[in-house]
Amino acid sequence: MTPFTTLDTFVFLVYFVAISAYGIWIYWRKKRSSGKATHDFFLAEGSLTWWAIGASLIASNISAEQFIGMSGSGYRIGMAIAVYELMAAVTLVIVAVFFMPVYLKNRIYTMPQFLEQRYGKAVATTMAVFWLGLYVVVNLTAILYLGALAISSIAGLDVMACMLFLALFATVITLGGMKVIGYTDVVQVLCLVIGGLVTTWIALDLVAALAGGQGALRGMSELYVRAGEHFDMVLSRDNPSYMDLPGLSTIIGGMLIVNLNYWGCNQYIIQRALGADLHTARKGILFAAFLKLLMPVIVVLPGIAAFVLHQQGALGGAMGSGTDVNPDRAYPVLLTLLPTGLKGVAFAALTAAVVASLAGKANSIATIYTFDIHKKLINPGVSETRMVWIGRVTVVVAMLLAVLIAPFM
Repeated sequence: MTPFTTLDTFVFLVYFVAISAYGIWIYWRKKRSSGKATHDFFLAEGSLTWWAIGASLIASNISAEQFIGMSGSGYRIGMAIAVYELMAAVTLVIVAVFFMPVYLKNRIYTMPQFLEQRYGKAVATTMAVFWLGLYVVVNLTAILYLGALAISSIAGLDVMACMLFLALFATVITLGGMKVIGYTDVVQVLCLVIGGLVTTWIALDLVAALAGGQGALRGMSELYVRAGEHFDMVLSRDNPSYMDLPGLSTIIGGMLIVNLNYWGCNQYIIQRALGADLHTARKGILFAAFLKLLMPVIVVLPGIAAFVLHQQGALGGAMGSGTDVNPDRAYPVLLTLLPTGLKGVAFAALTAAVVASLAGKANSIATIYTFDIHKKLINPGVSETRMVWIGRVTVVVAMLLAVLIAPFM
């Protein structure tokens, strides 16, 4: 295992400076543009291109849960867990074709606003309060804590220090508004994809070395030979993990409903497309569906590779032994095996995933509170400039609460 070196730190700092500088440039360029302050800050109305929308959707969705949890499921279950990603791609097509015309025709900016039009103010307010609690207490804290835990295990830093860094980094990006989030997410996704593919390549190369070969293609072939059952996409009833993915009826039926809710009715996700015209929004969402198809390669294959490497003793005791094996260690363990310099790339990719998710979640919290709570219930006559200020304060408060709550979750 290679330690985190000065070169790795330099690579990560290059990523950090590049994201920060790009975000500042976008922010100052945005300030010269015209338009309603609230729609510019919360939705980047008319400012995001289709590729920025698609990249931002994926950046908000992918975080430490996918890198750690889905790789762990790849280790334990196999490629069948990728059905979540494949279903997401299908669902995004449905959202682009059927959901977006309704939202944009009715000028929907928040999901509680949509509920108010359909069911009334009481339902909208109830769901706004519910979503705020869910986003802050569950989602924001989980992303922050799991991300800090993963980064801490790679870089050897204190978990609380990692949490504070991630929170501060994400807050600075979020305070610039949705346009800054959207365009910095493009760079974040680029880091995520490149770093993820590099990790997959190295993992497959290590598998190939078990048979005296080298290269990702040889490793893929060897992976199928040594763990062919891990490539079953539908699990049999006698599989120990059958209850995690119990058959086609649940996958196509129940999972489709959950996916439609997540990708089509979730403020945190759909907000990126609500400020665009229909043509741009649809292209962006379809681009996100394409990017989703890469996720099994980036997060599931490394987990299967870790399974084979552990079975052959190539990971030593890093995964644990006997009944103490923890599948969720798969991705962090693989990252420790990366050569000097590449570890910095993978570290940047993981950080990019966490920061992008935090920024997207914080922006959604600010949007729901400002539009659906403050403007409707506290001060209906609030000005545009004041709403932006309230949104920024909400971002800071939400992130502080997440930092305080996360260690106890």
